[in-house]
Amino acid sequence: MKPFIVPASAKSWIEVDPESHFPIQNLPFGVAVHKNRGEGMVCAIGDYALDLPVLMEAGMISEEEFPWLDTFLGLDKELLTKLRKRIYELLEESHSELRDNAKIRKKAILNRKDLQLTVPIPPTAFIDFYSGIQHASNVGKMFRPDQPPLLPNYRHLPVGYNGRASSVVASGTKIIRPKGQTKGPNDEMPAYGPTKEMDFELEMGFYISEGQDMGKRITCKSAEDHILGLVIVNDWSARDIQRWEYQPLGPFLSKSFATSVSPWLVTLDALEPFRIDGMEQDPEVLPHLRSQGKQHFDIQLEVLLQTAKMKAPQQIAASNTKHLYWSISQQVAHQTSNGTPIEFGDLYASGTISGPEEGTYGSLLEISWRGQKPVSLETGETRTFLEDGDTLTLTAFAQGDGFKIGFGECAGTIMPAQG
Repeated sequence: MKPFIVPASAKSWIEVDPESHFPIQNLPFGVAVHKNRGEGMVCAIGDYALDLPVLMEAGMISEEEFPWLDTFLGLDKELLTKLRKRIYELLEESHSELRDNAKIRKKAILNRKDLQLTVPIPPTAFIDFYSGIQHASNVGKMFRPDQPPLLPNYRHLPVGYNGRASSVVASGTKIIRPKGQTKGPNDEMPAYGPTKEMDFELEMGFYISEGQDMGKRITCKSAEDHILGLVIVNDWSARDIQRWEYQPLGPFLSKSFATSVSPWLVTLDALEPFRIDGMEQDPEVLPHLRSQGKQHFDIQLEVLLQTAKMKAPQQIAASNTKHLYWSISQQVAHQTSNGTPIEFGDLYASGTISGPEEGTYGSLLEISWRGQKPVSLETGETRTFLEDGDTLTLTAFAQGDGFKIGFGECAGTIMPAQG
């Protein structure tokens, strides 16, 4: 099915600020809990959201084609494209069906500020990749200064690990500082206690819409047929716990305590105009991982930090998804290359997305260069890692001609360790 691309010139009869993340060219989907209505799917437009079950009850969305709209369950990529196209028709400035129906309009159009948004799809599995080559290089320089920054396998396959799906939480959820084992370089024995190196990771993620049975694999060419849409991901990290536990099997407790996800799922159709080739892969990868066409996207990323003493957040980094070495299609192709089954609702994350220079790094580990270069804040405070009371917010958008295709925010506030 061909992607449905809303023309850049299109406008809605609902007024939308040019700086909004949610113009009619976007129309991302989420799941909200609204007082007196329970849980249901919504679609963002400007400062508002359309209540999709209300529109279905009013006969403006086909109940036969979309039998339930309480969750994403049952919606594959093709159906989501059809649903988005129908919503565009209802919102386009010349279309009167919803615009001129005051009764339904009043019930169906909600203020986004009044909504409690959840994780778009509670994931059945969470997979975290390591596809940001600049981040991987920086980590290699820090921890293996006498060796090449990248390990020999990095340019041949998308490195990843299976994370913890049960600790994926919605944006705005408070993050409790984890406890774990740590061991300093001069300590005789490890100690147990709260992490002293609480960090964030700037990532993008995507959800699987259509699974694949065990024993079968998905090619790079067909991978996007299995992708429902993209979200922002913050895979919170306890660096001191990670440093002690990750050898030889990789991260475990240092990552599994919390992963935050933005509430709005942005479709690949909305991102179609922002496709790019991505960086050259050298050496050429094996045939099953070779990209087919433009499989990367030009999405701008920002990191904002607000301490308890600050009145407003301060930007501490900006990056772009163009710095990913491996595409989302290559990640899916690699994950299934051994015949592993995947399911609807599986959540994949890109790994930390850092640029090539200071100011573009996607973690405090890099920004403070392992604590050696504290971040100076407008209040006179400094940070090497996150402290209790700090709020960390990630945003993302693709810049169009007079509009943005945005993802909203992925935020979390650090709370003291418990117990």
